Amino acid sequence: MKTEINNALKVLQEGGIILYPTDTIWGLGCDATNEKAVDRLCKIKKRADDKSMIVLIDTENRLYQYVDNVPEIAWDLIEVSDTPLTIIYPSAKNLAKNVVAKDNSIGIRVTKNPFCQQLIRRFKKPIVSSSANVTNQKSPANFSEIDAIIKKNVDYIVDLKQNDLTKNQPSSIIKLGIDNQIQIIRK
Repeated sequence: MKTEINNALKVLQEGGIILYPTDTIWGLGCDATNEKAVDRLCKIKKRADDKSMIVLIDTENRLYQYVDNVPEIAWDLIEVSDTPLTIIYPSAKNLAKNVVAKDNSIGIRVTKNPFCQQLIRRFKKPIVSSSANVTNQKSPANFSEIDAIIKKNVDYIVDLKQNDLTKNQPSSIIKLGIDNQIQIIRK
């Protein structure tokens, strides 16, 4: 795994795009603070650049670096969640503007995946985690379902879990308001 982390880290540091296994489905990733990298990732996905993205961080302690106001209930949700959970926070900061929604919200998941945790820890920045598919196509449940066009257009494909045929699911998504309002976006 160390070699894969080093290879992916080099690509991220150079503003490139990686295809990588996450704690949910395979993702397309880049530096979530690099506007040009995010723009290129959107082009690979053929995704409108006005749609926000999910970003991964390695520990909940980093939330305050990227969210102005973390609603108190977020800490409880992170603690009790036994499956991957993306939380949409109301006030993003220190991220590429094209990774943030028009209302300045941002979806962040604290990853539990050892590869992702170590990569983010070494990178010292959050990384984008967008499903490895062209927009409006089905999200791939495992590596074998990823379209060849996606594989062709990334700068690096992480050589882990490529033979794992487990049918993985995207994360649950909950949107939080400043006053602790909760909206379930995806179960």
